Amino acid sequence: MCKLGFFLFLNALGLCLGGIMADNQQQTGHLKRTMKTRHLSMIALGGTIGTGLFVASGATVSQAGPLGALTAYAVIGVMVYFLMTSLGEMATYMPVSGSFSVYADRFVDPAFGFAMGWNYWFNWAITVAVEAATVGVVMGFWLPDVPSWIWSTIVLVLITVINLLSAKAYAETEFWMAMVKIIAVVAFLIVGLMTILGIMFKQPDIARNLSAGGHHGFIGGFGGILSVFMVAGFSFQGTEMVGITAGESETPEKSVPAAVKQIFWRILLFYILAIFVIGAVIYYKDPNLLRSSETNIAVSPFTLVFKSAGLAAAASIMNAVILTAVVSSANSGLYASTRMLYSMAIDGMAPKIFKRVNVRTGIPVPAVLATVAVGLFTYVTSIFGQGLYYYLVAASGLTGFIAWIGVAISHYRFRRAFVAQGKDVDKLRYKAKWFPFGPIVALVLSIVVVLGQDTASFKGSIADWNWPGIITTYLALPLFIVLYFGYKIKHHTKLRKLTEVDLETHARPLD
Repeated sequence: MCKLGFFLFLNALGLCLGGIMADNQQQTGHLKRTMKTRHLSMIALGGTIGTGLFVASGATVSQAGPLGALTAYAVIGVMVYFLMTSLGEMATYMPVSGSFSVYADRFVDPAFGFAMGWNYWFNWAITVAVEAATVGVVMGFWLPDVPSWIWSTIVLVLITVINLLSAKAYAETEFWMAMVKIIAVVAFLIVGLMTILGIMFKQPDIARNLSAGGHHGFIGGFGGILSVFMVAGFSFQGTEMVGITAGESETPEKSVPAAVKQIFWRILLFYILAIFVIGAVIYYKDPNLLRSSETNIAVSPFTLVFKSAGLAAAASIMNAVILTAVVSSANSGLYASTRMLYSMAIDGMAPKIFKRVNVRTGIPVPAVLATVAVGLFTYVTSIFGQGLYYYLVAASGLTGFIAWIGVAISHYRFRRAFVAQGKDVDKLRYKAKWFPFGPIVALVLSIVVVLGQDTASFKGSIADWNWPGIITTYLALPLFIVLYFGYKIKHHTKLRKLTEVDLETHARPLD
């Protein structure tokens, strides 16, 4: 049955690609700037709302307590805000697809750009397969007797077709899926606040809940907060998508700053307030919070709060919302990875075939198909080779944080080069606040999150360390190092001098 499913996938995909590939000319075309401000704003917002908020947020309250979870999300939220302002400054001045790779190459070192680009592409290519597999599990809530691979295959076909139509088709799809998630969060906050105030619903013991039963709201001290740092960091991954979409925005000098400026308020509203509601309404020792996972809809804190308000269909509604979030993540993953692969091909860091763009649609078709192929391979391993699948997923685990580290370093170097070459910082159309404090804080916190992923595995002597756990957790780091030094040794690259950094190619006019 599984083999039949893959044949159906390939046949359906072939039919959908027929007309598109017929128009795909041999010469290199150009990406088309068709995304509007509303698209970029919703894409940036959609990147912060996913299963990390809808499901895993409950586990953070049980691990660190309500105030511990609030502290962790607030700190990571500030870090992400600084990262987005750094990225916003560079993307407004130089809006290109594959921004992380281009900026790392241009402002730091070609080897750094090479490693950053392949690191980010690999991350999202694997994510496409992981989310496709997750769709099958989510659909099992309603139709447990239908094989999960059928739903996964349907989603793979769907997101492939969307990404082959046009950048605007992708953006429009993300706009409406983000809207579904926003409505769910707003409804949760309204119901939660009404419950806290005792309006229409039974008022919980707020004092006991927020204090975690006498623990002053903190469980596990600093270690508990650090453990939530990891979850919060993963939850916020995807906000950097605004840097990728800048290359296809109609007016990046307006759209990018508008999207970045809203991120702080989104984080404050959707995460900080949501964690507060969960901590106030649900006691941290509630067994449902302890059992929170990405696939158990019944114990989602959102479901629990809706049920406490008397909404009988809460589980089905939240399952539909989570399904939307998972499909959105797969769709965004395919878009981001293909644009990164295209950008690297333009800069000579990937095979030339991947810089070919369909002249009619403005889509880098070979890059899309190659990424889908990797996603399909990973998806197949999830069925036939669980061991390889887990290592592939583990290898992509830290790549999002590595991208954040790259953004912070690139922005610090960009601003120093800008000043070193005698340019006026005040004339930038969007200027990141708190420089150099912002990128330095973001860099330090990102490194702390990366290194603190699995501190429990390092207990005792070296012989007693949990090496399988260490390998699966930190596998992305040696892969990045190999890419970096491999390119550096082969091409003899050096750190770019600030006075020689290219600040003109692809740059938009100053204000």
